[in-house]
Amino acid sequence: MLAHQYKNMTDRITSKFNSRSTALEVVAGINLQGKTAIVTGASSGLGVETARALAAAGAEVILPVRNLAKGEGVAVGIRSSTGNQAVSVAELDLADFASIRNFAAQFLSENKPLHILINNAAIMACPLTRTTQGFEAQFATNHLGHFLLTNLLIPALQQGAPSRVVSLSSIGHRLSPIVFEDIHFQEREYDKWKAYGQAKTANSLFAVELKNRFAASGITANAVHPGGIMTGLQQHLTMEEMTASGWFDKDGNPHPVFKNIEQGAATSVWAATAPELEGKGGKYLEDCNEAEPSTPENRMSGVMPHALDAEAAAQLWAISEAMIS
Repeated sequence: MLAHQYKNMTDRITSKFNSRSTALEVVAGINLQGKTAIVTGASSGLGVETARALAAAGAEVILPVRNLAKGEGVAVGIRSSTGNQAVSVAELDLADFASIRNFAAQFLSENKPLHILINNAAIMACPLTRTTQGFEAQFATNHLGHFLLTNLLIPALQQGAPSRVVSLSSIGHRLSPIVFEDIHFQEREYDKWKAYGQAKTANSLFAVELKNRFAASGITANAVHPGGIMTGLQQHLTMEEMTASGWFDKDGNPHPVFKNIEQGAATSVWAATAPELEGKGGKYLEDCNEAEPSTPENRMSGVMPHALDAEAAAQLWAISEAMIS
């Protein structure tokens, strides 16, 4: 079932950019005037630089955030640095289905096309937490929240076609496929890393099935591994844990593979704007290129087969629909 994903890597989509390219370098020469973009999780970290690059290219950018004051501070900074005044903030909590529905209803009420949706927000390796629906928080926030948001915004994405959805995955997808028998750790012992890995696999599979369902109406979707970047995502980890994982050496220096935030946002922006990706979907992208298959020797890059499995993607979609209904 997976052979088609790998049979001819000579068709792999590549670019002139690499792991050290920045988001602003990626959009140099690209004109997004007249385009509307939504970037979740844009009150800090990667989301800020992703939104800044899109605004710099001329797009109207909407920042849905939990903390409106913090989000408005970011918007002020982006308006100032880019000269683009069309940067606005709206309230959205991805762990709260009612909040998601409210945001989507407000956006749709304006009857404007949506050209770019970047599902960037995430939490990582948190203690066991459950939403009001009883869902495990990493799966609920990273996947289900974006699943609901995207589905609600499909009419606007169709209106804006050709439009693109970017789903932020991670090399963490290697840590777990979707455990369909117990997604929310109701029977098995909670493992914060397996929960994160499962959620990041879900982000990739979501792009696969979204492309399968909506490419014919002009919506394409791709998953992105932004790379290793130190942001607020690590808030639940101690320095001891990160050092033991090899992210820092004994002197507190980050591993050389880590990127700065401007570099970390580059692949998301490439996925959203690159001419070479026009009409291309269901891919897993990293370092501004389509990823190669993962190998045991390289723990820091590549995509595992379970993150591109079309059958698992279809199964996840059906289960996710039931969870949000």
